[in-house]
Amino acid sequence: MKILASSLLVLLIASSFVSVHAQQPQLASYRETAHILVDEKVQNQTTAFVTLASTSPVEMRVPADLAETIQNAANVTSVVITNANNCVLGVQDQGCVIVVINSPSLIESYNITKIQTDAQAVGDTIIGHVNKAFALNAAFNNVYVNPKGDLSSALGTSGVVSGNRTISVVYTMSRPDSAYLFDGLSAILIPKQIRDDGGFFTAASKMAEDSNSTVTFAMTPAKEASLYQLQVSKHIPIKGTITTIKPLDLLGVPTLQKSSYFDVGFFPLNSILDVTVIANQTIAITGHGGDIVPTTTKGGQQVPSDLTKTGWVLDPVQGQQVSAVYLFGKDNSITEDQATITLGTGLPTDNQPSQNNTTTTITPPKTDNNSIYVLVGIVAVGAAAVYLFMKRR
Repeated sequence: MKILASSLLVLLIASSFVSVHAQQPQLASYRETAHILVDEKVQNQTTAFVTLASTSPVEMRVPADLAETIQNAANVTSVVITNANNCVLGVQDQGCVIVVINSPSLIESYNITKIQTDAQAVGDTIIGHVNKAFALNAAFNNVYVNPKGDLSSALGTSGVVSGNRTISVVYTMSRPDSAYLFDGLSAILIPKQIRDDGGFFTAASKMAEDSNSTVTFAMTPAKEASLYQLQVSKHIPIKGTITTIKPLDLLGVPTLQKSSYFDVGFFPLNSILDVTVIANQTIAITGHGGDIVPTTTKGGQQVPSDLTKTGWVLDPVQGQQVSAVYLFGKDNSITEDQATITLGTGLPTDNQPSQNNTTTTITPPKTDNNSIYVLVGIVAVGAAAVYLFMKRR
């Protein structure tokens, strides 16, 4: 994954920052990410995400029998619950449970009957556990083959959830609204302690009240530790040239607070605001609110040299894809002014926001948009993470 936020996590591990000392940077298993994806190239829309993720079964309480079944299922790369109105092509006005299978040999058999039969057999071993765990009644709908992942290619991601030569076994149910689905899933999955600690959970809960929002929960098995991600998103069609991005407007909050769950220590990479723009032509980040944090170059990428500092890491700052990650440092919140990003065609002369840009601001949508993006979440790092919930009981 080439998303800048992922590189920061790898840096933390590689630099051996994990420490029991409260003033030293640590990495917790529970992570909260707000992500703005401006995609002019593939889907011509902007998507605002809030993702709550953990590799800890204590912080994301997936029943053990379901977790084990998914872990042991042949070639299953993810299991997704979503109320996206068009979870796959041809399925509308229904909620979905999708079992994603990565089996190139099965796809390359070019035997449609075999693909459908074998894939459904795998999905059928899982769906009963999912229905029981989350009080759903999803029933088999169809099997779809995803031959390519255009958005995954544009982002430089693996396409584990969205599909890149994968098979989706789709089960459908009555489509719940986002607030109902988020409340139901979070009550089962997330301990009351974390819910009460606010932070990005509060932003996600508020976004779920928007009639244009979508809720998705993804379970991604891995050898060391499965990754669980609960995400709320909303989609805004792009009209005209975008020159100003105001992430907090898109998220629907006046300020973005870190969860007080992290108050027991210094966890600078567990709460991140991430902005990615994929354009049809070369663009540049020409201005920004807040500060630029000091960086150093590692592996050809800019990474922060002091995680206590608050502000932006911009990399790349120019090209057909640009990225900006806001680090809270030792602050607990970010304001609308600090979060603003300005785009243009030339690089700025300094680190201050441009004063002469005529801007077109993205505003929240007034109509429903039925498309669904790949989950954009931060990468699980497994054993290096600290289970804060266990430490605070």
